[in-house]
Amino acid sequence: MIPLRVALSKGRLLDPALALFSRIGVTPATDIGRELVFASTDNRYRFLLVKPVDVPTYVEQGAADIGVTGGDVLLETDRDVLRPLDLAFGACRIVVAAPIGETANPNGRVRRIATKYPRIANRFFEAQQIPIETIVLGGSVELAPSTGLADWIVDLVETGHTLSANCLEPIAEIASAHAQLIVNRASQKIRRVEIADLINRLSKELPC
Repeated sequence: MIPLRVALSKGRLLDPALALFSRIGVTPATDIGRELVFASTDNRYRFLLVKPVDVPTYVEQGAADIGVTGGDVLLETDRDVLRPLDLAFGACRIVVAAPIGETANPNGRVRRIATKYPRIANRFFEAQQIPIETIVLGGSVELAPSTGLADWIVDLVETGHTLSANCLEPIAEIASAHAQLIVNRASQKIRRVEIADLINRLSKELPC
């Protein structure tokens, strides 16, 4: 039998994703170490470790049958994938943050927004009719206001500690998100029984 290919996000979602699969008896056949591709002990699954932003692309394009990714990534990439299961871990919020004490009123002037999520930011501010200039950063977004690079930021927040440490506070919440199981549309048709069985087993391990 050809293994189901599962794309997993490197970083904060990896350990809880592996733990969830472990609870249904799906565990790596070897120590992961620096491996980017590894099989499960029963060889029914082949896992691919990729950057979080790339998981939906791997699944949409059929390089993986299913994937585990953050809701923030799905909102930003807007890939054409099925989203059958909220995995209930990796809870976070996408917020607009500004220097502490600053008003949320833009007063009609263009605000410079630093973010890793330009599509999310542009959609949000367009809906609010607030003119912005988007500055796309790959990391350390919280530094942008204190260095004069940007006025506000749009970023992912879990506890809010990093914002506070950089003298920032949320002034608007754009969305909340959890980890999601996503499925390739063609795989859903071709391997419907296997994927349905996996979804059923995973769902039984999630909080009610």
